[in-house]
Amino acid sequence: MPYLLAAPLIVFMLAFYALPVVAMLMRSVSDPVWTVANYAALPDDAVFLKTFANTFYTSLIVTVASLLLGYPVALALVRAPRWAPLILVLIMLPFWTSVLVRSYAWMVLLGRHGILNEALMAAGLLERPMRILNTPLATQIAMSHILLPYMILPIANALRQIDPSLLRAASGLGSPPWRTFMQVTLPLSMPGVAAGVLLVFVLALGFYITPAMVGGPREITISMLIAQRVDQLDWAYAATLSAVLLATALVLIGAFYRLPGVGNAFRMNTR
Repeated sequence: MPYLLAAPLIVFMLAFYALPVVAMLMRSVSDPVWTVANYAALPDDAVFLKTFANTFYTSLIVTVASLLLGYPVALALVRAPRWAPLILVLIMLPFWTSVLVRSYAWMVLLGRHGILNEALMAAGLLERPMRILNTPLATQIAMSHILLPYMILPIANALRQIDPSLLRAASGLGSPPWRTFMQVTLPLSMPGVAAGVLLVFVLALGFYITPAMVGGPREITISMLIAQRVDQLDWAYAATLSAVLLATALVLIGAFYRLPGVGNAFRMNTR
């Protein structure tokens, strides 16, 4: 019975996801003839190497920023049950908004005549507008905002599964709050941290809309390079880049899932 219930979804995923992905992978080695020359040329491709490095660097900065901003919010979500509904709404409300709309909003905020520059100039802190839009900083800020819920929710789930008696025991033994956090809460929440880092980093690797809208033309990502190649009808090279991006994501997922407790961080506690 479970297999029959899942059959429609399995058929749908095979028809509309698995088969197109396989066709894309095949095109990378069969367009126009069977060859692996596209993969062999990547180590000597300066554009690919620079783009791949920039994508990894951007994803790393976004992941670190999301972790630093998201952990305190996740802690407040668990430790302050009175305010938890409001905090959850504040987290999820932007999440329910289209990525395109949120990217346009950041363009309005960070533009030369945007809200941020106008406010700083009105306060006398700037004499002329700063150039923030179309820079790597703008990309990192916008992506961190968009991906923040993916960091908060796994960490909050891991924090919620910590036995409160452990914290009371540490306090009863004379441990100050900061030591209890460092030696009890933080280590036990690491599976949630690892799960959030995995989600944010892998999603950031394939981000396209936000870097294309708020980023600079010189600091392109792998997804933007793929789009450029598709526009030029270079399907084989675009498929090769897509395969490399997919393989990188799968390697990262496999490596993170080998860490203790990471798989459990994706399971919701129903108690």
